[in-house]
Amino acid sequence: MTDRASELRAEGRDVISLSVGEPDFDTPPHVIQAAKDALDAGDTRYTPVTGTARLKEAAALHFRRDLGIATDPSQVIITAGGKQAIFEALAATISAGDEAIVPSPWWVSYPQMVRFCGGTVVPLRTSAANGYRFHPSELEALITPRTNWLLLNSPGNPTGAVYPAEMLRGIGEVLRRHPQVLVMSDDIYAPLRYSDAPHATLAVECPDLADRIITVSGVSKSHAMTGFRIGVATGPDWLISAMGRLQSNSSGNPCSISQAAAVAAFDGPQDFLADWREAFRRRRDMVVQRINAIEGLSTPVPDGAFYCLIDAAPLMSRFDGDDGKLALHLLNHGVATVAASAFGGADGFRISFAADEAVLAQALDRIEKALS
Repeated sequence: MTDRASELRAEGRDVISLSVGEPDFDTPPHVIQAAKDALDAGDTRYTPVTGTARLKEAAALHFRRDLGIATDPSQVIITAGGKQAIFEALAATISAGDEAIVPSPWWVSYPQMVRFCGGTVVPLRTSAANGYRFHPSELEALITPRTNWLLLNSPGNPTGAVYPAEMLRGIGEVLRRHPQVLVMSDDIYAPLRYSDAPHATLAVECPDLADRIITVSGVSKSHAMTGFRIGVATGPDWLISAMGRLQSNSSGNPCSISQAAAVAAFDGPQDFLADWREAFRRRRDMVVQRINAIEGLSTPVPDGAFYCLIDAAPLMSRFDGDDGKLALHLLNHGVATVAASAFGGADGFRISFAADEAVLAQALDRIEKALS
């Protein structure tokens, strides 16, 4: 949808894109300066495959300070974006026929990665009625002897759902009864939460399970550095080592300049995040209010990230039950969204509110007109 919106713009069409998942803010100046300094210093050579010692130290600081995970730099791997860390962990552990439980709606790449590795995706259905969260008993009902992964994303894409500490502890109780199950905790959106409660993550709430949990983070969402392609992950030595061997024989080290910039991101000032969160909160509130005022549309209030997953079930008969047709209809009216079916959902679409409030207001006007 993002590519199609760009094509239409190139043809002279006026299209507002709410399909892409990246902050619209500028990368902080101290991060840009660190990248320039690295270039001027000639830091343009290979680095250690799994990242520089300096960035591993900065990432370990991030995991301790921002997520509460006490980790050692030796248990950290630096990857070319958080996506690579997730892929490597799955590729190192999934064999043909293994099962991965993935809560849906899910981030689009989770099931594709599992299938690429020969695994079977087991959807764990959630709905807006329960805030797009599942009960631990629903998880246990899906576990079989072939289950070897549970994928968690909190705050989540595309729903903005956040798993509170008590729910994570309940999930931990289930996992203790099934020692073969590993857990992917994708916490990339952790800095973008809108409640007063501290961020909760499984490795902290259930430390006895730490040797089965890998936690993924990065700088893309928190520091508007999507193009720098830096992800960080921490987990048990055996898994981090296996991921490193895969990385050595596939991509090699992440970009040296991007690593220097990421050091500045983790080590530098974090106070700008408060302003960013408040801006996202205002946008969220405006979008939720406007969407819920449009006949046939509804959305819960997301607790984190910068997405709304919008239910359009009452309108789907107009689009032959195909939310892809709905998304194309909105695109023809000048707004690029993503169909809910792309995320394992149905009967709706996702929008990103990582856009200026005036732009969002114009996009919502177009959505309302298109569906009126």
